[in-house]
Amino acid sequence: MRKKNQEDRESVDRRAGRRGFLRAAGGALALLVSPVGRAAATRIIAIRVWPSDDYTRITLEGADDLRFSHHIVRNPERLVVDLEGIEFESIVQHLPSSISDADPYIKLIRAGRNRPGVVRMVVELRKEISPQVFTLKPYAGYGHRLVLDLYPPEPADPLLALIEKRTPAEAAAGDAATPQRGGRRSSVSREPVRRPTRPSVARLITVALDPGHGGEDPGAVGRRGSFEKNVTLSIARRLKAKIDSEPGMRAVLTRDGDYFVPLYQRVRKARRVRADLFVSIHADAFIRPDAHGSSVFVLSERGASSAAARWLAKKENDADLVGGVNLANHDGHLARTLIDLSQTAAINDSMKVGAAVLAEIGGINALHKARVEQAGFAVLKAPDIPSILVETAFISNPDEERRLNDRAYQDEMADAILRGIRRHFDQYPLTSRSKLALAD
Repeated sequence: MRKKNQEDRESVDRRAGRRGFLRAAGGALALLVSPVGRAAATRIIAIRVWPSDDYTRITLEGADDLRFSHHIVRNPERLVVDLEGIEFESIVQHLPSSISDADPYIKLIRAGRNRPGVVRMVVELRKEISPQVFTLKPYAGYGHRLVLDLYPPEPADPLLALIEKRTPAEAAAGDAATPQRGGRRSSVSREPVRRPTRPSVARLITVALDPGHGGEDPGAVGRRGSFEKNVTLSIARRLKAKIDSEPGMRAVLTRDGDYFVPLYQRVRKARRVRADLFVSIHADAFIRPDAHGSSVFVLSERGASSAAARWLAKKENDADLVGGVNLANHDGHLARTLIDLSQTAAINDSMKVGAAVLAEIGGINALHKARVEQAGFAVLKAPDIPSILVETAFISNPDEERRLNDRAYQDEMADAILRGIRRHFDQYPLTSRSKLALAD
C-alpha cells in the first residue's frame, strides 16, 4: 500500500510539474514539486495600500495568477492570507515598510514562510473588519491582482459628512487647514470671497461632488506624468470649500482621498445624502495630443451626441475594470433601478445646469464643444438627481496639463463651476424634494 501511495504521489507530481499548481480538496491550493524540477514560483510585482475612512484596500499584483486562501484571527484582530507558490523574496521586497498612523484599519503587514511552497502574509488590524477578497485578471497595464478590501462591519454613512456645516470663513479657507487621509491637500486662499446678497432659499441645496478615478485607477496620465485622479481631487476639494461657504448650500465628496470608489457607489453616495445635483469632475485624454478645451456632458438615452463623446463615455465606464470591482458584491436592485426607470426629467434638468456651467467655464478656457454633449456615462445614471460631468481640460495636451497642475487655474475652474451652479439654482430655485424616492 505504501508503495502504491508513493507511485500515485509521483504521478500527481508529474502532472503538477506541467501545470504548476493543483487544486486540493476543500478549495485550498497546494504547490507540488515535480521530481524533475521545481515549478516556477510566481513573482510579486507590487503591493499597494490605499487607506480611507470608508475602507482600506490592499492590492497584491503578481506576474502570474495568484493562488491563495484567507481567514480572520481574533484577539488581536488579524487577517491571514496564505499565498501558494509565491517567491518569498519578492513579497518581502514589496511589503510596505510602514503603515500610516492615519490608516484607520491597518497597524502592520508582515510575511513569512509558513510551510513548503506557502508564504503567509499577516495584516495586523486596528479594529474588527469585514473583508472582501477577490482577484482581477490583467487589465490596463496591471498584471494579475489579488484585492483585499477591509471594510468596517457597519458601512460608513455619508450623511455624517453633512451633519455639521462649517462657517463660511472656515469653508473659504479650504481643506488645507484640515488634512485628511489618503493624500496631501492643496492649499487654497484663506481670504473669504465676498458674495452679493442672494435671495433666501426654500431649503438647503446639497451638491455631490465626484472627483473622477482614484486609488488603483489613475485615470488619464499626462506627458509630464500628471495623474487625472490627483487633479480632479484637488479641484473638487476647492469647489467643495467654495460651495460650503455659500449661504444655503453644502457639498459632499464621493471620495476625499486617493482611493478607488466604484461607479455605482458614487451614484449611491449621492442618493443617500439626497443630493440635488451631482457633478463629476474629470481631466481626460484623447488619442491626439492637440485635442484641447473644456466640456460638459450629461446622460443620453439615445446614444452619444458625437463619436468623441461615445469614446470618452466608454473610457470612463471602464474605470471599474481598471480600479477593480468585486462583481460578486454588486447590488442587483440598484442596477435595475438605473436601467429601468425613465430619466427624462432628470436629463432635462441636467441639460439646464450643464448649459449654465458650460457658459461659465468658457470664460476661463476654450471650449472643446460649444454645446452640452451627451453620452451613456454610467456615473450620471441616478434617475432622481440632475447629473453633469465636467471635463476641465485635456491632460493629454501639454499646455492644458500644465494649467491643470496650476493652483490658480484649479481655483478659477472651481469658481466657474460654482457660478454655473448658482446661476442655475437662482433661475430654477428648489422648493421641495422630488417625489421620486428610491430605495438603495
